[in-house]
Amino acid sequence: MFLPITKKEIDQRGWDYVDVIIVSGDAYVDHPGFGHAVIARTLEAQGYRVAILAQPNWRDDLRDFKKLGKPRLFFGISSGCMDSMVNHYTASKRLRSDDAYTPGAEAGFRPDYATTIYSQILKEIYPDTPVIIGGIEASMRRNVHYDYWSESLKPSILIDSKADMLVYGMGERTIVEIANRLNNGESISEINDIYQTGFISKTKEIKGPLENIPTIELPSFEECLEDKFNQARSIKIIENTSNKIIGERLIQKHSEKYVIINPFDPNFSTKDLDNSYELPYERAPHPKYIKRGAIPAFEMIKHSVNIHRGCFGGCAFCTIVAHQGKQIISRTEGSILKEVEIISKMNDFKGYLSDLGGPSANMYKMQGKDLSLCQKCSKASCIYPVICPNLNYNHKPLLDLYSKVRSLPYIKKAFIGSGVRYDMFIPSLLSKDKKDNNHCKEYFETLFEHHVSGRLKVAPEHTEDSVLKQMRKPSFSQFVELKKWFDSLNKKYNLKQQLIPYFISSHPSCTTKDMQLLAQKTKELGYRLEQVQDFTPTPMTIATETYYTGYDIISLNPKAKNSEAKKIYSAKTKEDKQKQNAAFFWWKK
Repeated sequence: MFLPITKKEIDQRGWDYVDVIIVSGDAYVDHPGFGHAVIARTLEAQGYRVAILAQPNWRDDLRDFKKLGKPRLFFGISSGCMDSMVNHYTASKRLRSDDAYTPGAEAGFRPDYATTIYSQILKEIYPDTPVIIGGIEASMRRNVHYDYWSESLKPSILIDSKADMLVYGMGERTIVEIANRLNNGESISEINDIYQTGFISKTKEIKGPLENIPTIELPSFEECLEDKFNQARSIKIIENTSNKIIGERLIQKHSEKYVIINPFDPNFSTKDLDNSYELPYERAPHPKYIKRGAIPAFEMIKHSVNIHRGCFGGCAFCTIVAHQGKQIISRTEGSILKEVEIISKMNDFKGYLSDLGGPSANMYKMQGKDLSLCQKCSKASCIYPVICPNLNYNHKPLLDLYSKVRSLPYIKKAFIGSGVRYDMFIPSLLSKDKKDNNHCKEYFETLFEHHVSGRLKVAPEHTEDSVLKQMRKPSFSQFVELKKWFDSLNKKYNLKQQLIPYFISSHPSCTTKDMQLLAQKTKELGYRLEQVQDFTPTPMTIATETYYTGYDIISLNPKAKNSEAKKIYSAKTKEDKQKQNAAFFWWKK
């Protein structure tokens, strides 16, 4: 059964109350790729009665926010699978005409800054009911952050939203603990010792099981407003602690209040991840949307399988580490194969998996050889500028998984649609004795022969070293080497598959001259670029805060003085950004 989304459906279940109402800016899709469904099903599995309020109307008399009544425990709010501002606007701040998370791709079904708007409304209507915010929007706005769309520095989303608590990252274990504590009679104001939570306090003092965790006080909101260097320092510290398995608690003063952010949960495990994916999802949008049309985001992933969480790539413009963490949490083969079997029984499945991957395609079951060294490692990337000697990047477990999926009688082809990190298997990166103990060569040949749909998409992002350094991406020479290898495999297997590179313009440190060099170098490789992206500053990434502050945050020592920090250029005017983007299309009139 789908979870109830109307009062009628609640009554049909014979419920006289609801424990939790999950509010989402996305349409209700009961699938593990949609956060509202994951959290709702996780709570349901613990015996709680859960209803979903999807895309409520915030423009009228607010009847949608009242139709399911008042939950016994709390409202859980998310803007959806995307930050609502990224969902609404292009990099040039033009309003998008569609929304992939709405039936018929129809735009206009969620507000700007959706998490904040939903929370403010519910606190006004139900002032005594706890409101807990989560999802990518809350996660990436948990501390003071630059907001590209208002061109301003904003406080923690906890301040503007008036929410009682924030859950960041992937919050299954966290939300269950909160629900259990509330169910046992604790007040939301008493709960301050749960991993991956944030809250507002009148004092810095913390009592409870987490009270002895090391604490770092960030520059206050007012200090960050006064001096951009303080904001640069703050973001660097946030990234450093987010990179650790065992991180610190962060405290950031806002006027007379303190926003307190507890560290990532170091105990989330493979078993927890398997349990999350094995919940009884309907794997479809709610039937009420049938007449309104398909939901594009669901259509894209309905025949795909996510095999792990986290990413140790450390790209400066990416939100994954700040949201999911650097550590790779992998599912078991049994759990993955069970999901593949479930997909095979879907009515519209024709034997083709659209993706067997994750945040990155080839990080399955990879982690530190000695995890004790990783526990307090604050480095942003395990593979940039070189592969960490403590990293086990053996591709054999992934090859074994691919083989088992290919051998299933109902699978014709399992494509890899996730981004491939080629900087882990380029031949020149292998050991000097040329022994490939990490099965790198075998991995890429297997990927090429069995798992490419005719086009393999990779992301070199740029050609110039100065820009790549600010992106934390490898030298473009590695892409050139990959292309030669790819072309040789085309000849070997008598195929005409394409290697499609992605590039970004207007990234911090990128100039018009850099873009002209990019155009020249890609032209020499035979490319007429189509897969391009103008840099969009998204909340709390290193690249975004570099764009805003003008400081080189990647090389910044948080203890350094302002005068010691390096400055970085960013294209900010519409004219400069258009010039850079135009360099991609030299072949057009």
